[in-house]
Amino acid sequence: MSVTTKKKHVERELYEDFSLPQEHQSIVRVLKPCGNNLHQVTTPEGEVFLASMPHKFRKHVWIKRGNYVVTEPIPEGNKVRAEIVRILMKDHIRHIRANSMWPAAFSELCEEERDKLCIAPQDIRVSKDSLSGSDSDDLMENPNRPKVSYPDDSESDSNSDSEDNECDGSEDSECDSNAGSDCETSRDSDKVEK
Repeated sequence: MSVTTKKKHVERELYEDFSLPQEHQSIVRVLKPCGNNLHQVTTPEGEVFLASMPHKFRKHVWIKRGNYVVTEPIPEGNKVRAEIVRILMKDHIRHIRANSMWPAAFSELCEEERDKLCIAPQDIRVSKDSLSGSDSDDLMENPNRPKVSYPDDSESDSNSDSEDNECDGSEDSECDSNAGSDCETSRDSDKVEK
């Protein structure tokens, strides 16, 4: 089977299979990736162990911290005690909750995370005055961007007039360093030509 065909079947299984976990399977939460396609997971009871990702999911599906997966236990495993059977997406989680098979401990975690991430609509009240840009000091600055200060419009108009007067374009004129590199002196152009 080609890689593209294999990926198509894995994606179809991942997005279209809404089967419920069986009695020997368990829903666990991914804590962190440990390398070599192993993931540290926790059960609703708080038990932490390693689960392996099967070959069919490798390089096709990536799991982040906090994702939920369905695992099957490996009876002979000491450190790696389960294998990932399915990766649960939001639609799968809704389907499992609708059939009341979702673990109660994970429901509490989901509600806490939702409260942290979501802000109540009453807290997001925006007035027209705040949209005008007067409260831009409240925004956090991006440390990866250089700080640029723009002069007022009235100052820039007067500076542009004085710059035009300084660089009149004659051969013997010398430009101020503030005027820019638009004007060249005749001496500089002679050096370049020779």
